[in-house]
Amino acid sequence: MLAAGVALTALLVVAGCGASTLPDAGKPAAPPQPVGVQDPAKIPDADPQDTSCAADSYRPHGSPADMMDGPAVSRIKKRGRLVVGVDQNTYLFGFRDQDNDLKGFDIDMLREVARAIFGDPDKIQFKVITSAQRIPVLQKHQVDLVADVMTVNCERWKQVAFSSVYFDAGQRVLVPSGSTATQLGDLGGKKVCAAKGSTSIRAIAADPAKPVPVAVDDWTDCLVMLQQRQVAAISTDDTILAGLKKQDPNTKVVGPKFTDEPYGIAANLDDVDLVRFVNGVLAKIRGDGTWKKRYDQWLTVLGPAPKPPAAQYRD
Repeated sequence: MLAAGVALTALLVVAGCGASTLPDAGKPAAPPQPVGVQDPAKIPDADPQDTSCAADSYRPHGSPADMMDGPAVSRIKKRGRLVVGVDQNTYLFGFRDQDNDLKGFDIDMLREVARAIFGDPDKIQFKVITSAQRIPVLQKHQVDLVADVMTVNCERWKQVAFSSVYFDAGQRVLVPSGSTATQLGDLGGKKVCAAKGSTSIRAIAADPAKPVPVAVDDWTDCLVMLQQRQVAAISTDDTILAGLKKQDPNTKVVGPKFTDEPYGIAANLDDVDLVRFVNGVLAKIRGDGTWKKRYDQWLTVLGPAPKPPAAQYRD
């Protein structure tokens, strides 16, 4: 009997120990974070807020037809296609539709460049990249151009060359519909999401209220984290936020613009003739109504079409 009692006691101790290590069945596991998330984000050293260089592009030498013989444009013509870096996760600017085709305002800007070179907007090869890859793929000559809601600033001009500004945006904040936050300053101590390699991360970190910046690879990762309550808000360009709100109507964009985000099409620093060519294309589509047509197709959620940004050049 004694042996049996000892055995029973031992069994109860083992069972008790086992029970103490089991998860609480009434508490659901936290959803996983997106792959590659930085929580908190690594903040770039360079200050992205100096956009005075946005007017420093290269003047086109005539129409696109007059600029077909430069070394970069000739290289593209010989290859038979324009190779470009784009996003597939920024609704309205660069995204995949239900047929898996890349569509959006940025995509159409690049198709106009292909049309000017080849007479055919489909002679183009898209390479999907993240925000953080935009500069490296140009420096390594893996693409000819990048159009990816990319802000022109002085720090980036040291690494790549930009076209004249083709769109003016500004940073705002996206929150769940039930949030009481009305601006970034209301989110002190709370997690706010933006993409790696974007100017938005630095602006979040610099806010006096001290929100906690969280960085992800793609903007849709930010939306998932917001939906799962892993972050309190997303803060980036109003153009990107408009697309995210379109995908999730249970969100709202709040606060005024608090940065200037002039977009340019980027090229390798050495491809000055290509930048002049792109500026010739942009000058044409500003003047012939194509820019407004593309705005009306994609961006009326931002309001009526403004005038296209006026081109400014360094030479």
